[in-house]
Amino acid sequence: MSNGNFFNLHDLDQGIQRKLAEGLTARIFPGENLMFSVVRIEPNAEGSIHSHPEEQWGIMLEGSGVRTQDGVEHHVKAGDFWCTPGNVEHGLKAGPDGCFVIDVFSPPRGAYKKAGSGYGA
Repeated sequence: MSNGNFFNLHDLDQGIQRKLAEGLTARIFPGENLMFSVVRIEPNAEGSIHSHPEEQWGIMLEGSGVRTQDGVEHHVKAGDFWCTPGNVEHGLKAGPDGCFVIDVFSPPRGAYKKAGSGYGA
């Protein structure tokens, strides 16, 4: 379906591949002014608490987890979404069934414009 501007959330061959942490994989779709990150988190897996200057919005499409943001734990489930301002520490631990999340960054994160691992600098 992709012609450079059309994509599918479930097509694992699309996007820039990143392994964020053990049990956390992302496919990155950068645009000029924002960036989509399609994230799958295995059951009970979690990423490290981190921050970056870009604003980040997240949408929990499937599953559940605990979103830690600015030191506060928020229990999130499918349908919940959130905003994380730039430079605010945050992280996510998946629930017992794992989770499927869309993250949107503005502006696009430079470190995510290439395949690799980790959260970038």
